[in-house]
Amino acid sequence: QVRPVESGGGLVQTGGSLRLSCTAPGLSFAAYTMGWFRQNPGEDREFVACISWRGESTAYSDSVKGRFTISRDNVKNTVILQMNQLKPEDTGDYYCGRALTGPFATMTSQDPSDFGSWGRGTQVTVSS
Repeated sequence: QVRPVESGGGLVQTGGSLRLSCTAPGLSFAAYTMGWFRQNPGEDREFVACISWRGESTAYSDSVKGRFTISRDNVKNTVILQMNQLKPEDTGDYYCGRALTGPFATMTSQDPSDFGSWGRGTQVTVSS
């Protein structure tokens, strides 16, 4: 099964920035809503942000609104999560997923069960 590949995670101090990238050679997601979620051990996968397939609609969790920005480049088959003003509570494994509804469905969702084709994740650690 082809999966997206997330990259860009790392260790950063509080207030710092990271830029996460999701790409998927062999898996087209240009016509699908894409989402970023994060998860810590023993916890449920938590919604972070999503973007509709044309990019006209985005949604963010309240905890990241104003600090994170999701964008996409459908030509490059890439979704970006720009994370600024990072906080220790942003620590976790970040995953991108492709919406199960589609293609060409204009939708946003905060429910991880609405997404599939998960990547293996990239780890983000924010030190205090």
